[in-house]
Amino acid sequence: MRSHTKYAIAVATAALTGAACTGVAQASPTAHRTASATTRAAAPSACRPANHLARITQDQASSGHSHYRVTLTAPRGYEPCTLAGSPTDVRFSRDGGQVAVAAGRYGDQKAPVTFGPGHPVHFDIQVPGQGRGAAADEVAFTLRAPDGEIPGTSVGEGTLTVTPGTLVGPVQSGA
Repeated sequence: MRSHTKYAIAVATAALTGAACTGVAQASPTAHRTASATTRAAAPSACRPANHLARITQDQASSGHSHYRVTLTAPRGYEPCTLAGSPTDVRFSRDGGQVAVAAGRYGDQKAPVTFGPGHPVHFDIQVPGQGRGAAADEVAFTLRAPDGEIPGTSVGEGTLTVTPGTLVGPVQSGA
């Protein structure tokens, strides 16, 4: 009796495996859409730090402030995700050493923004013009989703100068 049960399970498994392979191999439009949806759902999130790039560039100055734009891009193959608000735990460094300037935040902290391949986003680093600035070449930060922080630390590279009173704006659509 016991060997009959094992045999029945083996036959059923082989039948299901064959049916699954046959279903995928068919060229029906439904099978293609299902496979594409499954592939899309299995793609890793663009919001994870290892799955996107961040670059710092100088932006247009405003009255009494310097501005730097941190642009995030995600290569093809990653799943779009939703971000909201200003990044947290922002740290600046130069040549690997930490720059002792803390950053606050400003702006709408709840507006959702879609980020992923073909949908770059950016945020502003606003630096007061008064006081002596500290040069930096890197910013480390934690991105936020509408329901909380995204685990891990993202890193952007580029030249900037920061001072006490530096603020970080919310993530916005576009490069």
